[in-house]
Amino acid sequence: MRKPEIMASKVLFAGRAVTLHIDDIVMPDGRKTTREIVEHLPAVAVVAVDAENNVLLVRQYREAVKQELLEIPAGGIDAGEDPETAVRREMQEETGFLPGKLVKLCGFYAAPGYCTEFMHVYLATDLTPGRLYAEDTSEISLVKAPVKEIPALLRSGKIIDAKSIAGLYAFLDYQKKLTKHKNQ
Repeated sequence: MRKPEIMASKVLFAGRAVTLHIDDIVMPDGRKTTREIVEHLPAVAVVAVDAENNVLLVRQYREAVKQELLEIPAGGIDAGEDPETAVRREMQEETGFLPGKLVKLCGFYAAPGYCTEFMHVYLATDLTPGRLYAEDTSEISLVKAPVKEIPALLRSGKIIDAKSIAGLYAFLDYQKKLTKHKNQ
């Protein structure tokens, strides 16, 4: 499959978290068009499960959608950081816990039609309390949800952001495979 050819690219905005540019492209069939692209650094999302078999969720207001959302902890990967280091930092910033064990569950592009952000999703277990390190997370509240209630939370629409839905379903699938493996 031939790819479109970029003829020109113009940066319209370069901010702290995103860069927006418009690309003039020629499609493989010769048509000329434009694409609006949001460049965003990779990020991590974490399904954190404590010793009591609760998933640690965070409730926070999201300005872009003008509402409070219930989500799995997540955040950007800083320059020079690998995903696992970012997971540990984000866990401390948003939950006050540090993971003893990490397992990569999945990875995906958040919105590949217009954004470059790739999300690495991990399972964090063997949690130990640490110092809550909040930079701009003072408005985040921690919510513990029993693992058995996660399917109902997903079906009810109480969890509506893509990274949390994908991460929690990946976790439920991982758990199902572990159970199946143990029963064989």
